[in-house]
Amino acid sequence: MQRLFSTFANGWPGRGLLVLRLVTSLAVLHFAIVSQLEVPPLKIVIQQIIAVIAGVLILVGLWTPLAGALAMIVNLWIALTRYSSHSGDPSIPMLEAALGAALAMIGPGAWSIDARLFGRKHIDLPDDE
Repeated sequence: MQRLFSTFANGWPGRGLLVLRLVTSLAVLHFAIVSQLEVPPLKIVIQQIIAVIAGVLILVGLWTPLAGALAMIVNLWIALTRYSSHSGDPSIPMLEAALGAALAMIGPGAWSIDARLFGRKHIDLPDDE
């Protein structure tokens, strides 16, 4: 996982990535849960279950590149299947897909489980005397 990122951003960039992760995951989770309040067909249920899994992984910052790519793919799938046959505005799933793609490319930041598991390690070598 560390090979995907040169660093796990800390400071203001890390806070910005944390905000991006929170906004993305909350949007994905919100719209997945709201769409389940109706009685959706099985295909929509499967799409939303995948979206919830991606949203939770993004929220905690675990496997962020994979979760961001999964969020992008499932939201593009939702936009293409649900809105191609119905008249409606696919802007929300397209926005969620863009946010997922951005997280997949940028990474999770220092305040994530990924940073704890795969971040750069500091090794102290003892002085030779």
